Amino acid sequence: MAVPGRDDERPLVPNVLHAACRSACTAAGLSKSVTVHTLRHTFATHLLENGADVRIIQVLLGHASLQSTARYTQVATKTISNTPSPLDRLRLEVVPPG
Repeated sequence: MAVPGRDDERPLVPNVLHAACRSACTAAGLSKSVTVHTLRHTFATHLLENGADVRIIQVLLGHASLQSTARYTQVATKTISNTPSPLDRLRLEVVPPG
């Protein structure tokens, strides 16, 4: 996936992206290893956790296959546990056997 530059006809080259990522990490005082790939993964995961449809994420990442997108979208345990079950919406009256 090409990242647009200042000129629409010329996307940024990978070396520029990697240098910008390193500079941002240094400026932020991060000690963990962060790469452009890490940012892409994080971007996809945050979109998913904020309710974006996985098909939209697929298009934004430029993936032909939904399986490729699934690799980027590791959902946090908290998000999974906060997802209501459709069964919780059923209004059933429980009548004990009599």
